[in-house]
Amino acid sequence: MAGTSRHDREMAMRASQQLSSCSDPVERLRLQCLTRGSSGIKGLGRTFRMMDDNNNRSLDFQEFLKGLNDYGLLIERDEATALFQRFDRDGKGTIDFDEFLITLRPPMSKARQDVVMQAFRKLDKTGDGVITVEDLRGVYNAKYHPKYQNGEWTQEQVFRTFLDNFDSPYDKDGKVTKEEFINYYCGVSASVDSDVYFILMMRNAWKL
Repeated sequence: MAGTSRHDREMAMRASQQLSSCSDPVERLRLQCLTRGSSGIKGLGRTFRMMDDNNNRSLDFQEFLKGLNDYGLLIERDEATALFQRFDRDGKGTIDFDEFLITLRPPMSKARQDVVMQAFRKLDKTGDGVITVEDLRGVYNAKYHPKYQNGEWTQEQVFRTFLDNFDSPYDKDGKVTKEEFINYYCGVSASVDSDVYFILMMRNAWKL
């Protein structure tokens, strides 16, 4: 599994340290998400998506504020206002949350993006842009999992737990979209300094 709990702990500690000296509102929000580990940014995206009742993939300021609060991010109202205005480029009073999440992701080099997409394509056997339990059959071997070997879990449970690594901790649906996969690895990437090491880690984990 590329993106271990050790990486998550390192990233959370690093983000917490940087947060105390950071004043840029976008960077502060990014760091607050990263203190929750690799799936922090993805979890915020899930929260926004659940609030988007009319499915227009945009949020007004009140929804934006409620989303941040629901996700438990501590942010002053004036800081939230400054953030919102950064993203509301046309001044219409709404922001596109896909664009917002893309901006919030820690930057990833092209070489890293390429290897992440190779892994996604390998896992997405059906090619429909979503990884499910069905996709994992034949790609991910559950038989080596210790809990499968001692009879505690079924193959299905191993697959579901595997997918949960990428899923938001607050809303697990057993499906991982390309966006969620990339958001997860942007988080992992933030805790790995070297491109060479990150690419090697991905190649070994996914046998690319």
